[in-house]
Amino acid sequence: MLTKMYINVTEFLEDYKNDERGVTAIEYGLIGVAMATLLGVVFASSGDDSLIGNLTAAFAKITSTISSVKGS
Repeated sequence: MLTKMYINVTEFLEDYKNDERGVTAIEYGLIGVAMATLLGVVFASSGDDSLIGNLTAAFAKITSTISSVKGS
């Protein structure tokens, strides 16, 4: 009886160790958290040297160029 219980516990632990269900979901979750953190850092920074500041400056330059071409 003790041997049968030992075998059952050993098989259960072996199956538990080799069970990979849910691993992909955890990996995608970690990737999602990493991407959200990166995007938060990129877009949340402020100042003229930030991504938002550079985009604003670029669009202002495009607007002024179009206005000067349209005006002449």
